[in-house]
Amino acid sequence: MKLIFLMIIAYLAGSVNFAILLFRILGKGDPRNGFSGNAGTTNVYRMAGPHWAALVLVLDVGRAVLVALLAQWALTPGQVPWTGLALVLGNRYPCFHGFQGGKGVANYLGFTAALTPAGAAVACLAWVAAYLVRRVPFIASFVMIAVLAIATVIELGWRPAAIIGTAFTALFIVYNHKKNIEALREKKSGPETPEADAGEED
Repeated sequence: MKLIFLMIIAYLAGSVNFAILLFRILGKGDPRNGFSGNAGTTNVYRMAGPHWAALVLVLDVGRAVLVALLAQWALTPGQVPWTGLALVLGNRYPCFHGFQGGKGVANYLGFTAALTPAGAAVACLAWVAAYLVRRVPFIASFVMIAVLAIATVIELGWRPAAIIGTAFTALFIVYNHKKNIEALREKKSGPETPEADAGEED
């Protein structure tokens, strides 16, 4: 029951989309109506600039850190990753914003950073390296998510429940990028696909 209760809390916390709220405060409409239509950090960067994008990133990561710390305090190590999955679900399908949100990358980074700061640091370096090689943000994020998942499983002692919860979370984030993957494939096969959508990230 404690796990279910904390997963509900994590989902509700993830459902608070800071990009959408920020745009309402700034009178800029809805970030889901511009560029890729994603309510995430990259779209905020394109529509409002780097400072507002940085603020959204800090808020997303900070919220995720708090959820992770709460999960660590209240749950067993094997249960902790499942609250991370609920957090990402809330970010992707926010009940407060018509079930259309971001893709969960920043939230998962913050959640994992609370569990293993060193693993999160290595994952960020992996993102930079992958981006320098491919120049596509979501591909770099896939590399980062893989490192975060491995670091999480190691930190939680390779417990089966932790492995399964972590795997579900990582695969769900990859699934959230299916449009990016399809756009990149179309871009390689023809010149008409918009580059912006292929590189969109959260």
